[in-house]
Amino acid sequence: MWQRLQTIFLSAVVIIMIACLFLPQWKHVDPSGIRYEYYPLHYTIYDGEERNTSYFPYAITAVLMAAAATVAVQTIRRYDNRLTQIKLAAFNTLLLMGVMGTIVYFSYKLDSEFNQAGMSGMSRLGLWTVFAGVFCNWVAMRLIRRDEKIVRDSDRLR
Repeated sequence: MWQRLQTIFLSAVVIIMIACLFLPQWKHVDPSGIRYEYYPLHYTIYDGEERNTSYFPYAITAVLMAAAATVAVQTIRRYDNRLTQIKLAAFNTLLLMGVMGTIVYFSYKLDSEFNQAGMSGMSRLGLWTVFAGVFCNWVAMRLIRRDEKIVRDSDRLR
């Protein structure tokens, strides 16, 4: 199982999604010193010693990240059935696109709330890390398809 390259890429998707849960996706600091931060699980306003946290609807991003990591683990575990792996990887691509969509949506929403020009408060590391997860999932899916093609071609030659 671990000797297959797609397993490495799918493991990278799991690690990236877990890491993304702890990376900030959007930040803003007012001139008055109030900090606004959006993480995949919550949106927090720091005003000196006071902290105000809101979980809904921002936790949707974290739920999608956890779902993407879980589907990637299930894709790894189904190494004996490549067609199921391809379907799970395609579904995981949709989940990862949902993660990116929610991050962009909430970032635009928060930027417009503070009258900033288009995603200026967005944490580039947060979005690029999710994009790396999408890329790793895509490469894994391509490698699974390649393996399936090799098996089909070898069956035809017999």
